[in-house]
Amino acid sequence: MPRLKSYLPIFAAVLMLGQAVPALAEAQLPDFTQLVEQASPAVVNISTTQKLPDRKVSNMPDLEGLPPGLRDFFERGMPPGMGGGQGGRQREAQSLGSGFIISPDGYILTNNHVVADADEIIVRLSDRSEMKAKLVGTDPRSDVALLKIDGKNLPVLKLGKSQDLKAGQWVVAIGSPFGFDHTVTQGIISAIGRSLPNESYVPFIQTDVPINPGNSGGPLFNLAGEVVGINSQIYTRSGGFMGVSFAIPIDVAMDVSNQLKAGGKVSRGWLGVVIQEVNKDLAESFGLEKPAGALVAQVLDNGPAAKGGLQVGDVILSMNGQPIVMSADLPHLVGALKAGSKATLEVVRDGKRKTLDLTVGAIPDEGKEMAGLTGAEQSSNRLGVAVADLTDEQKKANDIKGGVIIKDVQDGPAALIGLQPGDVITHLNNQAITDAKQFTEIAKALPKNRSVSMRVLRQGRASFITFKLAE
Repeated sequence: MPRLKSYLPIFAAVLMLGQAVPALAEAQLPDFTQLVEQASPAVVNISTTQKLPDRKVSNMPDLEGLPPGLRDFFERGMPPGMGGGQGGRQREAQSLGSGFIISPDGYILTNNHVVADADEIIVRLSDRSEMKAKLVGTDPRSDVALLKIDGKNLPVLKLGKSQDLKAGQWVVAIGSPFGFDHTVTQGIISAIGRSLPNESYVPFIQTDVPINPGNSGGPLFNLAGEVVGINSQIYTRSGGFMGVSFAIPIDVAMDVSNQLKAGGKVSRGWLGVVIQEVNKDLAESFGLEKPAGALVAQVLDNGPAAKGGLQVGDVILSMNGQPIVMSADLPHLVGALKAGSKATLEVVRDGKRKTLDLTVGAIPDEGKEMAGLTGAEQSSNRLGVAVADLTDEQKKANDIKGGVIIKDVQDGPAALIGLQPGDVITHLNNQAITDAKQFTEIAKALPKNRSVSMRVLRQGRASFITFKLAE
C-alpha cells in the first residue's frame, strides 16, 4: 500500500489535467450565442413568385374535369406546352433566399439572383410577419439587389469593413437554407480577393462556412457581430455544400446599394482592354523578374486605354499604387472607380518600366464590353461565346499558328459543354480556325442535330469535344 500512496499525487494531477484541457479548449473557441441573439431579428427570409407562360393543349385530352391532385399528377408528366385544359393554366415558379435589413425604414440587401425576374417578392421577418417588398434596383454584375419594405424602427445590422478581413478569421452566417429560417453556420475565411469566371468586378471572400440553397443573400458576420459580406454562391459538384463558399464584400455591396438607392443603376470604371494572365514564359519574354501583372492582349479603339497611350503587349504592374499580382486584380480596381476618375498605371513596355496617366471611362451596358475590340467578334447566339484573335504572344505560348481565344461565355451550347473564358479554339467542325472572323462564319453555318467537333486548348492541353445544335 505505501507504493500506491506514492502514486496518488500523480493520479490527482492527471485527473486535474484532464479536466483542465476541455476547459482550456472551451475558453479558446468563440461563443456565437450573443452575436446570434443580437443579429437574428434583422435577418429576413425572402420568397419570390414568377408567373410562367400558360400551358396550352396540343392534341391532349382536357384535364380540367379531373380532381386537382390527379390533374397535377398528369400535368407533371407532360412536356412543356402541353396539358392544362383548353384555356391553359397559369403556372408559377418560386424561389427562396435570405436578406438583411440595413436601415430602420426598411431597406434590405440580398442577391440579385434571389429576386431576378420575380413578379412578387415577400419578406418574412423574425416574428414571422410577412410583407411585400418593392425592388429598388439590381446589379447583375455584382449580384446585389436592394429591396424596400414599409416599416419604422426596424432592427438593423451593424456593418463592418471587408477591407480589414484576413484569411483565418472566424465568420458566421445566418440564413434560410432549404427554408429553415435563421439557421446559423460558422467557419473561417479561406481567402480574400477571389476572382470567379464571368465575375470580373467582385473580389469575393472565400470561406468554408456551410452554405446551401436558401442561404443566398444572407449576411456573413465577423466576431464583432458586424456584417462583412453577403453570402452569394458555392463551388459544388454535388449540388450541395462542399467546403468552398463565396461572399460579396460588404464594402462592394454598400457602394452598389448607395448607387441603386440614389439613381437606380450602378456606374463602374472601364479601361477598354482585354487582358490575360502573365505566366512564367510570358514573364521571361517581357523581361519580368516573376510572373505578375496583367498583359494587355487587345485595346479598344478610341477607348480610355487607347486615349491614355496603353498599347497591346504592355504589362500593367500597378494602378494608383495598388500592385497587380494576378490579372484579375485589375478589373476589381478599375471597376471600383467612377467614370472620369484619374488613374496612374505602371507598365512594362519593351522591357522598360514607364508610367501612364489616363482618365477612366464608364463601363458600357452589360454585354457590350467587347464591342469595338480590334480583332474581336461576337459569335452568333448559336454557340453563346465571344471570341477574339490570338496575339503573337498567345500563339507562341500555345505553339500554334491560328485559332481564337474565348473572352466570354453566355447561356448556350458553349456553356453546356463546359467552355470557359481563356480557352483557345483551334478547330471547329473539322476546319482549322485562323481568326475570329472565320470562326463566326463557320459557327453560323454549323449543321443542326448533328455531332460537331471542336478542338480546344486549355492550359496547354488539347482535346476534342463534340456537341449538337438542336435548333
